[in-house]
Amino acid sequence: MIIRKATLKDISQLVTLVNSAYRGNDSKKGWTTEADLLDGIRTDANSLEQMVNKKEAVILQSFNENNVLQGCVYLEKIKDKMYLGMLTVSPLEQAKGLGKQLLIEAEKYAADQKCSIMEMTVISVRTELIAWYQKHGYRNTGKTKPFPNDAKFGMPRQPLEFIVMQKEI
Repeated sequence: MIIRKATLKDISQLVTLVNSAYRGNDSKKGWTTEADLLDGIRTDANSLEQMVNKKEAVILQSFNENNVLQGCVYLEKIKDKMYLGMLTVSPLEQAKGLGKQLLIEAEKYAADQKCSIMEMTVISVRTELIAWYQKHGYRNTGKTKPFPNDAKFGMPRQPLEFIVMQKEI
């Protein structure tokens, strides 16, 4: 696995990867799909450009030995915490350990940035995903956040909220 920070030239590939893993028929080939929960896209080029340009943030990309993009993760430093979002693995590469490797790389990056806590939000009804993060040391903090009422995040098919999960690193 080759890890590289995303730049503006990577955005088109990232849009395709993220949307294929979370929404639409292609996402149903993997286990991380949100297609039954939300309509619309997961992200767009403008949103990713803002992420790439954010001063305290980075998107780490994962490539195979043939330089094919297989995964990514968004990280944003907020004081002593590192927010983790958009952990993405291509649907055809899921369940092969790549998500775990990306999570480890994200935690190493956070430690290098002097962060002591990784924090994320997960849609509360994604029980299989919550269990996966718990298996990797994350815990439910008991805090919740509302799901955004904004089409750029997708349109919920049912009421949704996020739970906040953390891990000390």
